[in-house]
Amino acid sequence: MTTRSVVHNSFTLEREYPLPPVEVFEAWANPRIKVRWFADNAVGYTMDFRPGGLEQNDATLPDGKRITWESLYREIVPDHRIVYTSVLSEDGTVATLTLTTVEFVPEGTSTRLVLTEAGAYLDGREQPAWREEGTAGWLDKLGQHLTEKAQV
Repeated sequence: MTTRSVVHNSFTLEREYPLPPVEVFEAWANPRIKVRWFADNAVGYTMDFRPGGLEQNDATLPDGKRITWESLYREIVPDHRIVYTSVLSEDGTVATLTLTTVEFVPEGTSTRLVLTEAGAYLDGREQPAWREEGTAGWLDKLGQHLTEKAQV
C-alpha cells in the first residue's frame, strides 16, 4: 500500500550568462536549441512555445520506469519572463506539480536568469532536493551552450 503524503517546497536558482536577454530567451524558446540542453532524449521531446502551448519530455529510466514531464505555458513576455505549470509523472502516476517563473534580467551585456519554482511533491515519488538538483543541472547545461555561443 502506498503511503499518501504531500510535501510543499519552493526554491530559487540564479545564473549569470555572458549574452544579452534576447539570446538567453531564444535558447529557452526555440525547441531546436532547448532540446540540446534540456532533454536527454530528443525523440521523446516536443515543445509548442506559446501561451497555452505544451512542452513534453518522455524518458525511460535505467530501472524501466517511464517518466513524463509536461508543462503548460501560462505567460510569455519575450526577453523578460516565462511562467509555466508542470506535472511530472512516473509510470502514469502524478509525482509532482509545480509553478515556475523564469526571469531574464539584463546585467550590462549579460543576463541574470532567475528561476523560481513552487511545488507539491506527492507520496514520496520525487524529493524537493532532487528537483532542485536536476533544475540546477539544466541551467548549467544552458550556461555551457551560451558560453560556447558567446565564444564564437
